[in-house]
Amino acid sequence: MGLTSNKVLWLTAAFAVLLFTGTVWLWPRLARRNWRAVSGRVALLFGTQLALFASVGLAANQAFGFYASWADLFGREKAQGVVVDHTALRGAGGPLAVLDTGRMAGAGGSRPEAAGQIQKVDIVGRTTHIATPAYVYLPPEYFQARYRARTFPAAVVLTGYPGTAQALVNKLHYPRTARELVKNGRMQPMILVMLRPTVAPPRDTECVDVPGGPQTETFFAKDLPDAVAAHYRVGQKPRSWGIIGDSTGGYCALKIAMHHPGAYAAGAGLSPYYTAPIDPTTGDLFHGDRSLRDRADLWWCLKHLPAPDTSLLVTSSRIGESNYKATLKFIERVRATKLTRISSIILESGGHNFNTWRREIPATLQWMSGRLSER
Repeated sequence: MGLTSNKVLWLTAAFAVLLFTGTVWLWPRLARRNWRAVSGRVALLFGTQLALFASVGLAANQAFGFYASWADLFGREKAQGVVVDHTALRGAGGPLAVLDTGRMAGAGGSRPEAAGQIQKVDIVGRTTHIATPAYVYLPPEYFQARYRARTFPAAVVLTGYPGTAQALVNKLHYPRTARELVKNGRMQPMILVMLRPTVAPPRDTECVDVPGGPQTETFFAKDLPDAVAAHYRVGQKPRSWGIIGDSTGGYCALKIAMHHPGAYAAGAGLSPYYTAPIDPTTGDLFHGDRSLRDRADLWWCLKHLPAPDTSLLVTSSRIGESNYKATLKFIERVRATKLTRISSIILESGGHNFNTWRREIPATLQWMSGRLSER
């Protein structure tokens, strides 16, 4: 049974209830002061608390998508994101291979021209040799005859760290939200490319080109758009591409849009931060190279680099988000550049979690749609 399965959650919760009931029932019998009674009380209390902790942890993981599997949880993830040779996928049609297709639930049955389609894909970077899985949402219009000669704008959507790409579909509901917005005339049809920024798990590369390591920024700035454009009908110009992310993905989205306005016309950061952290999950990202460290600091970029011709969106909450003051400061710094355009979503309250981001995603997608064009 998988880490995210409902069966595991319910079994653990049931075990916690049984232990609690057993503790209440047996406590009078263990009221003596001998070592057996004391040991029994300790064992029951410890077992009950452990089962409750496991239940809460499993529920939180289901809600927020921290870990996708037992191997991911215990740091035994085997599927490395950086490969030496990517020629194996060429026979499957280039740097992007479709592994599976799934229908959009509750909308037009299984017909993609009515409901759209979600494809699970593998993407391999031609220049970086980074390989990573992703989900691609194709709107219903993509399959309709009247749009057969049309290209579509595309938005790359990134999770936080560690995050799972599937959570963007099942927890944050990006495809469902996009479909509803198009249906209501609030945004244009767009292709969504959904993946985690952790392309070399379990390491958190913060979308940095690590010296001697994963060239993550180059992958997102060049290889990913090239791979998607080679396989789908997407616009080739920067004005056809945007990038969105939450938390770590939000920092990545802002940085990549600022560093590569020739690749992305807009970047949206939901609850982002503005400089790459260095901690045990990242390792040494810069290997003593101060220029790389400065470039990963968005404050430094705003002060020392020419203002990029791009559009940015940032979000925060007055109560519940630790980045609130930094976000207000970032907005003012960007406004002072004159060239870079900045928008924001500021909630009255909301924590650093999926529920908050679900409240921000409809407006974010609508904002992104207004800044992209099909050609």
